[in-house]
Amino acid sequence: MCRPTVVGQERVPTEGPLLLAANHSSWGETVLLPAMTNRVLTFAAKQELFTARGPMRLVGMFLRAVGIRPMDRSGGRASASSMSAVLEPLLEGGAIALFPEGTRAPDDRLYKGKTGVARLALGSGAPVVPVGLLNTRPVRRRFPPITMMWKPVIIFGEPLDFSEWAGGEDDRAVLRHVTDSVMGAIQELTGQTYVDVYAASLKSAREEGRELVAKELPHPGYGSPLPQHPAERAAAKARKAAEAAEAAEATAPVPESAGDVQP
Repeated sequence: MCRPTVVGQERVPTEGPLLLAANHSSWGETVLLPAMTNRVLTFAAKQELFTARGPMRLVGMFLRAVGIRPMDRSGGRASASSMSAVLEPLLEGGAIALFPEGTRAPDDRLYKGKTGVARLALGSGAPVVPVGLLNTRPVRRRFPPITMMWKPVIIFGEPLDFSEWAGGEDDRAVLRHVTDSVMGAIQELTGQTYVDVYAASLKSAREEGRELVAKELPHPGYGSPLPQHPAERAAAKARKAAEAAEAAEATAPVPESAGDVQP
């Protein structure tokens, strides 16, 4: 009914673990993306949908029935621990779709991505296919006389391999670098202006009547240095440990007699 156009479907691997990462402007994208992808997708949805009461409990029941995984968006350890439930389908060779912005963007710009996509990519070794979604905001149609997406475009980019950063799941600099790389690939597909602030933070500020500076950058990660490679960091840590051991040995007390020297 909405006449979607798909570009680059051949770039989506047909088997094996896979992460699809897309920009997020409309709730309808959670229907559009799996409908127009050649893989069965599992989504990660905000945890609040699974714990709602009243009539909204039906939404939580439906999400569980179709395999949607809850995601804690509060940040920190809570968000990191919720990754285990989302990581499971990847380890079983499945495909997961994520909206790294964490919520629908309040306007047509691209917002700072949350690092969940990086944690999943590094924890599973799955490639990340960036997805650009265009024309997905619902518009009022005269025929049929409903509000719906009209001629949306789904653009699949080339798969991104982050295996060289394996082992950096606990390194904030590595997680931010991988996330910014994914968001940069999405920006190349959509041509959106990038804003270096979380969409949820901007929404909260507007609701509370606060002013939040939303700085626009040429691309995600602009001006940020490349993080130290996990292997280099491990090697540096090993060198420091060896140097500390040598220093401790050099300052050790000398035995008082030759009889105290062990062979």
